[in-house]
Amino acid sequence: MFTIGDFARHGRVSVRMLRHYDATGLLRPAHVDPATGYRYYTAAQLARLNRVIALKDLGFTLQQVRDILDGKIDAGELRGMLRLRRAELEAAVAAARARLVQVEARLRAIESEGHMPTNDVVVKSVPAVRVAELTATAASFGPEHIGPVIGPLYDELFRRLREADVTPTGPGVAFYEDAPEGEGRITVHATVQVSAPLQDGAFRVLDLPALGRAATIVHHGSMDAVLPTAQTLAHWIDAHGYRSTGYPREVTLECPENRDDWVTELQAPVIRA
Repeated sequence: MFTIGDFARHGRVSVRMLRHYDATGLLRPAHVDPATGYRYYTAAQLARLNRVIALKDLGFTLQQVRDILDGKIDAGELRGMLRLRRAELEAAVAAARARLVQVEARLRAIESEGHMPTNDVVVKSVPAVRVAELTATAASFGPEHIGPVIGPLYDELFRRLREADVTPTGPGVAFYEDAPEGEGRITVHATVQVSAPLQDGAFRVLDLPALGRAATIVHHGSMDAVLPTAQTLAHWIDAHGYRSTGYPREVTLECPENRDDWVTELQAPVIRA
């Protein structure tokens, strides 16, 4: 027979772990000296210890290991447990690969720019919101064409809201679509969050759909200077294995009188490439 120390060395586990297995009934010693309390194990018990270690390495809990060893789980249940564990591990590997892509992209950015990027991109879900909107058409998606359209559009929207005694309940959300007439023209949607019934009239109230997955970045300053931030977002999307499925939404988080102090979040809908 082996002392607990010798058995631990043969089994490549700690004495403390063997005491824990004993306390939980997972692996009890073959003999306990009634006078000293010393635990002794047989060579045959190494097989059970090895099975415990192997099942633990697969990610099973000690209770699951005990049920398997004691025959409380049949072969069909065990196959199901193993398939579930395989799916969990595959998901963990996929998540680790995604993080690796992000680390490599960050390293490339530091190597090319010589410093840590200050514009961080975060992928998140965006909930649906109720908004009031007015729309107009711009000649292109360039800031030089969007700016002259969206500013007056918001001024008119807020004027109509005041007349209708409707108070905004959240930030403005500008979004864009290709205009039906084509030729690069863009339909500009100037919206602001409201709590009001759905309607069409002096302004339209609609529910802006949720974005299941959006790559987001915060832009500081006037929207006339948004192009570098938008390019950073586009490069990040491409470098991290995503594909944009539409124009980014622009959520106005802060808009003081000085346009250089504006804070705007760009939310680009994305899917895995």
